[in-house]
Amino acid sequence: MQERHDRIQWIYSSTNNEELRERYDQWAAEYDEDLAEGFAWNAPRNTSALLSKHVASGARILDAGAGTGLVGVALTHLGYTDLVAIDLSPGMLEEARRKQVYREFHQMVLGEPLDFETAIFDAVISVGVFTLGHAPASAFDELVRITKPGGHIVFSLRTDVYENDGFKEKYDGLEAAGKWKLTEMTDEFQPLPKGEPEVWHRNWAYRVS
Repeated sequence: MQERHDRIQWIYSSTNNEELRERYDQWAAEYDEDLAEGFAWNAPRNTSALLSKHVASGARILDAGAGTGLVGVALTHLGYTDLVAIDLSPGMLEEARRKQVYREFHQMVLGEPLDFETAIFDAVISVGVFTLGHAPASAFDELVRITKPGGHIVFSLRTDVYENDGFKEKYDGLEAAGKWKLTEMTDEFQPLPKGEPEVWHRNWAYRVS
């Protein structure tokens, strides 16, 4: 267990996207065992369940920061089949391919311009990506751009990162600008109860205007 905990801290300590990509490439083959099995990582299931309350089953959904595809598996179990995966790590995307739940795969970096047309997705889901040393709050500008008006952006976020790293200000700013409106925010939950019980997340669902 300590080795797994050290590996997560190693990921958190990445200082730039290139280092983060390289570390995820190295971790990809053991990611599912470490998180889903070792740490009881429940955010993919919890966040997918929230999306299912607001998004129709025939929706075209972007999994932003898909990793090894655990969110895609959870969405497939809920009846969603039109799924597109992006991630900064080719190694993680290769693991996601093996799950055979996505229609498309693209290597892209959240926080940078995304190579998608405007208003192309019915919904976006992002789980475990807005955390220490990962995608910045500015990434939401592009996620809003590529989501159709009336579509939803559903995501998990560490509560300490929300308060301290500019996410609260970004959400409020997008709402004040009329870009989106809060649909639902969950209570806090422990996404890694067996591995990092001190970490708390919330899930948010916003409707794009």
